[in-house]
Amino acid sequence: MRYALAADALLLLHLLFIAFAVGGGLLVAGRRWLAAVHLPAAGWAAWIEFSGGLCPLTPLENRLRALAGQVGYRGGFIEHYLLPLVYPAGLTPAVQWTLGSLVVAVNVALYAWLLRRARR
Repeated sequence: MRYALAADALLLLHLLFIAFAVGGGLLVAGRRWLAAVHLPAAGWAAWIEFSGGLCPLTPLENRLRALAGQVGYRGGFIEHYLLPLVYPAGLTPAVQWTLGSLVVAVNVALYAWLLRRARR
């Protein structure tokens, strides 16, 4: 039971990390020091997508699920949990590049807005 709870907690942490990497620039508007945490997170998320790699949280979640007697999954977090919500087909390198580009584009737009706002 504790391994299943740990896997579910890790799943939630993973989802929160992705949300922070994509939209965390909005939080920087009120707390500029968060940029020091957000920019590396966004860079990591984009790099994982561009490289086609797996976030280390994915194998850890699968290991916890196996210890709980549950079945893990193949592929990455985005492919398993998020992609089915957006795309009916599997994760391809082109889709990963699109997702990575989305992370970069959203954050460039957010930081450009923050810089314009700070200059006023």
